[in-house]
Amino acid sequence: MPVLLDLRFWRRLRMKRVELCQKVRRAVLIAGDSRRKTATYFGISRKTVDKMLKFPEPPAHGRSGVIYSRKLAGFTAIIDGILEADRTVHSKQRHTGNRIFERLRDEHGFSGGISIVRAYVSRARLRSREVFIPLMH
Repeated sequence: MPVLLDLRFWRRLRMKRVELCQKVRRAVLIAGDSRRKTATYFGISRKTVDKMLKFPEPPAHGRSGVIYSRKLAGFTAIIDGILEADRTVHSKQRHTGNRIFERLRDEHGFSGGISIVRAYVSRARLRSREVFIPLMH
């Protein structure tokens, strides 16, 4: 019965991934518990226990680099040009991601989707943002 109570406790607590990984590794590698017993105790799959034992800390989620669609690859220079030209005009007259998509579709024959254009525009705006570093003397 104590195992069932501990299982409920761990599920309710919902530990952070790193803490759970450390506790699983400690239970199997140091305390010598079996992988099946550890999986049951913490309420996770045995395959998850194997993954936690394989890596010293959990790998990060998500993609490692910025990946753009192949359809967008030939149009990134055009988008960057539009965004560069937008820096000289009033803020109300600048292009939105939707408007850039419409221009690409109508003027340049772009056949991709709107979501990849909007994602690229948002990342490009973050890249080109001015950064001020305060000087402390």
